[in-house]
Amino acid sequence: MGRVKLSGLLVFIFFLTSGSPIWAKPSSCEDCHLKVTPGIVKDFHRSKMSETLTCASCHGREHQSANDVDKAKLPSIETCQRCHPKQAKQYMSGKHFLGWIALKAMPTTHLQPEAFIKGRKGCGGCHSLGATAEAKRQPDYPKYAMDCQNCHTRHAFSKAEAQEPEACMTCHMGFDHPQWEMWSSSKHGVIYRLDRLMGRAIDERRGPRCQTCHMPDGDHRVMTAWGFLGLRLPEKDKEWLSWRLTILKAFRVLDPQGKPTDRLEVIKAGKVARLTEEEWQAEREKMVRTCQRCHNSAFVKEQLHQADMMLREADRLFAQAIEIVASLRKEGIIKSEDNNPYPDLLRFYETPYKIEQLLYMMFMDYRMKTFQGAFHMNPDYTTWYGYAKMKKTLVEIKELAQKMRHQAQEKI
Repeated sequence: MGRVKLSGLLVFIFFLTSGSPIWAKPSSCEDCHLKVTPGIVKDFHRSKMSETLTCASCHGREHQSANDVDKAKLPSIETCQRCHPKQAKQYMSGKHFLGWIALKAMPTTHLQPEAFIKGRKGCGGCHSLGATAEAKRQPDYPKYAMDCQNCHTRHAFSKAEAQEPEACMTCHMGFDHPQWEMWSSSKHGVIYRLDRLMGRAIDERRGPRCQTCHMPDGDHRVMTAWGFLGLRLPEKDKEWLSWRLTILKAFRVLDPQGKPTDRLEVIKAGKVARLTEEEWQAEREKMVRTCQRCHNSAFVKEQLHQADMMLREADRLFAQAIEIVASLRKEGIIKSEDNNPYPDLLRFYETPYKIEQLLYMMFMDYRMKTFQGAFHMNPDYTTWYGYAKMKKTLVEIKELAQKMRHQAQEKI
C-alpha cells in the first residue's frame, strides 16, 4: 500500500473512532501527526479548508521528518491573505492589526519579563498580533504570534466559532477592558444567550453579539469612535478640552506647555485615539447605522450621547486627580527624573509612589469601566465598577496628597 493510501486509511480509521463524519484530502504529514499530535489532525479535518488544502499549504514542504521540525513555516496574515484578500485587507486597516505596535510603544514594555511579553504569558498574550513584516523579523517578536488564528483558532479555523462572542472573550475581559462581562450581563447579552440556549439559529437570535456591532456584515476592520484611550481632538466643549489636555500631558503626548511630543506619532501609529473631527465622526456614523438596524434613530443618538457624557464626567474626575499628583511633583515631594511635573501614565504600574499607583488604577481600570460600561449598555458596571470607584479614588488621592505634604514639612 502506498504512502498516501496508508495515510488516507489512517485518517479514515481515526475519524470513524472519534465520532467525526468529516472526510478530507489525505496528506503524508498525517502519517506522523496522527501519532504525535492527533488533536491537531482532528481539528484540521473539522475545517472546510481541509477539503482543498493540505498541511503544506500553510506550513510549506521543507519539514519532512522529526529531524527538521524547525523548517516548518508558521502561518501569518500573509498566509491567510492568499485565499482571503478582502478580510485580510480589512483586518490590516484596523486596530487589531496594530496590537503589537501598541504594546511596543509603551515606555516600560522592555522592563517586563520575557515570558510576560515574548512568551505571551502577560500583555504579549493578546498583543502578539499584527505588526509590520520588519517588526516580525526582530528578535523580541513572539515566535508563536497570532493574527487570524486569534479568532479562527488553529487548526479548525471555524467561521461559526469566530462568530460567537466567546471568540472575543480571552482578550476582552477583566481589568481594563471587561467587554465580555459588560456585554454578557447587559440586556443585549442576556437576550442573545437565552436565545442560543433555546436553540435558535444565529441569525434568529434577537440580542446583538460582539460581532454584530463591531464587525457589521463581517467587516474585519473593528474600529470604534473613541479608541482605546477614549480621547479625541479637537474638542468643541472648552471645559472638556481643558480636562483632556491635562490627560494628554499625563500620557506625555503633550509637554507641560501643551505642545505635541514625539509620542503623538506613537498614538497615531497605534490608532488608540481619534485626532481629527472627521475620523471620529466617520466611526460614530458607522455605529449609528449599526444600532439603527434594531433601534430608532432618536433612541440611538440619545444613548450614544449619554455614554459620551459619562466619559466626559470620568475625564473631569481624572483630570482633577492628575493635577493633584502633578502639584506634588512640582513641589518636589514626588521626585521626577526628567523634571516633567506630569506623571507618565503609560508607564502603567511602574512607579514607586502609592499615589501614582492609585492614579494608574483610576486611568486603566475605573475610567475604562465608566465609559466602556456606558457604551455596552451596562449601568451597573458603569456605576459600581467605574464611576463610584473613580470618586472613591479621588478622595483617597486628596487625603494621601495632604499626608505627603505634612510628612515633607516635618522633614524640614
